[in-house]
Amino acid sequence: MSAPKIKFCGITREQDAELAVSLGAWAVGMILWPQSPRAVTVDQAAALAALLKRRAESVGVFVNPTLEELAETADATGLTILQLHGQEGPQFCIEAARRTGCKVIKAARVHSLADIQALAAYHTDFHLYDSYKPGVPGGTGETFDWELAAGRGRVAPPKRKGLRVPLILSGGLTPENVGDAILVVKPWAVDVASGVESAPGVKDGGKMRAFAAAVAATVPAADPVGEPEAGAGEIDARDEVMNSSGIHPSEHAA
Repeated sequence: MSAPKIKFCGITREQDAELAVSLGAWAVGMILWPQSPRAVTVDQAAALAALLKRRAESVGVFVNPTLEELAETADATGLTILQLHGQEGPQFCIEAARRTGCKVIKAARVHSLADIQALAAYHTDFHLYDSYKPGVPGGTGETFDWELAAGRGRVAPPKRKGLRVPLILSGGLTPENVGDAILVVKPWAVDVASGVESAPGVKDGGKMRAFAAAVAATVPAADPVGEPEAGAGEIDARDEVMNSSGIHPSEHAA
């Protein structure tokens, strides 16, 4: 089992983006909602996306944008993923992906199980659970009841329709609590912004490193050498059949 992937969000500075990549971040998020204390301009987002090109996903975070705004911004910046954090509907998300060629994360502010269930209508590339706070679309720095999301997260990105959507867990995560959050929710990825900052939009390198280390530490230690795992003999036997005949037993059932 591998550790969840990491998305560092609310990035405003190139040095923070570089550190995120060096720590193995899967994605880096830039806030393109002007009312956020971590907001960046389109030009800043373009510079950050160019820096990240082919090294990490460039995520633009929006709140109730128009389709025209998304298309223009994606074209001007080179974003690879759109994160929609407002009241965008399922059809809007589909059209946003079609117009921009970007993958889409649909975020939900989790106040109850109903908020999670409502996301089932969104056939986007990823779902993101964030904390609920009245009047605040995200970035609250507060956690929510992780038990609401228990067991909903660790799945591979879908390759065909009908598979569960990978879950990104957000909301008040820090180096101190992310391990517990992963244990409960088992997300595909975790998202952090204020939990690794010294000020809004200014990341703390030590906290970023501690967060990445805490995520990596959730991977169970390898079994001692010389003690075969349960069922290992059965696997070895199958491998011997495959090596001698060139056909794996599972292929006979195809």
